[in-house]
Amino acid sequence: MKMTFRWYGPADSIPLSYIKQIPNMSGVVTAVYDTPVGEVWEPEKINKLKALCDEAGLEMEVIESVPVHEDIKLGKPTRDKYIANYAQNILNLGKAGVKCICYNFMPVFDWLRTNLHTVAPDGSNALSYCHKQLLELDPHDLHLPGWDESYTPAQLNDLLNEYSSISHEQLFENLVYFLNGIMPACDEAGINMAIHPDDPPWDMFGLPRIITKAESYDKLFAAVPNKHNGLTLCTGSLGAGRWNNLPSMAEKYANRIFFAHIRQLKYNGEVDFCEAGHLTSAGDLDIYAIVKSLVKAGFDGYVRPDHGRNIWGEDGKPGYGLYDRALGAAYLNGLFEAIEKDLKK
Repeated sequence: MKMTFRWYGPADSIPLSYIKQIPNMSGVVTAVYDTPVGEVWEPEKINKLKALCDEAGLEMEVIESVPVHEDIKLGKPTRDKYIANYAQNILNLGKAGVKCICYNFMPVFDWLRTNLHTVAPDGSNALSYCHKQLLELDPHDLHLPGWDESYTPAQLNDLLNEYSSISHEQLFENLVYFLNGIMPACDEAGINMAIHPDDPPWDMFGLPRIITKAESYDKLFAAVPNKHNGLTLCTGSLGAGRWNNLPSMAEKYANRIFFAHIRQLKYNGEVDFCEAGHLTSAGDLDIYAIVKSLVKAGFDGYVRPDHGRNIWGEDGKPGYGLYDRALGAAYLNGLFEAIEKDLKK
């Protein structure tokens, strides 16, 4: 296992020197953020980012993410051009020593929350989701917490209209087409693709979501058996779906889990939830059992503490402050060390 930390590049309020001070931190998970989606990342930008990590004594082996252009998800005639660009990015990143790319195939939006600063009894605040509040929003005039509003209202409406004719099966077929198009580049570069589950794992605003449960992975690996086709085990995303048995999934897919986002949440209703501190006792996910399943099954991928709270007066990027994620890393390091030693007895 390699412990890593999400870092948003030179503009991140958290300096690499602070991340380096977290015990057992091997590297950062980052990306080139100033290149339009679908375009090729310039090797100079990749190498400049890597040089900053090298100077701080941190590896840059995981990229999160190289975004997938909407034309690929929609299956448009232009998708081949964007798939070729994506394959070139894989080759460029491989030359810089990258081993894993975390990506998602969620239409239009990725993770969705309705409140970024829900206050807990102890005074900390965290991301939360209320389904009733989401249903009250107008999908054609959206101002979602945490969403960067990448599209103008007209562009958003056009996209929503285009997706209205895309079924779950069509979206899945477009994912398979995309993966088959980039697997040769992955083979050449030695890079693993780790798809992130949909967050939350159910349809939003009529948009299909297809990576939501164990059956999703069974179907995906059957369609694209290449060894570089794998997953990111995000406990918070999958855990929002109460139908998911996370320890069982961790054990079943350990050899396909290239990256693990480990975080905790507390259920507030049938589908509502609030994110919490990483400890098993802090929420409804058995973090200990998940880690134990990973270790027992021989997991040897990358891990990062995910979506920390804002604590100790920190006003950090929602979900991505320093202090609580550092605490999460320490807790996860302790779990992995203890379980690994126990299993060797």
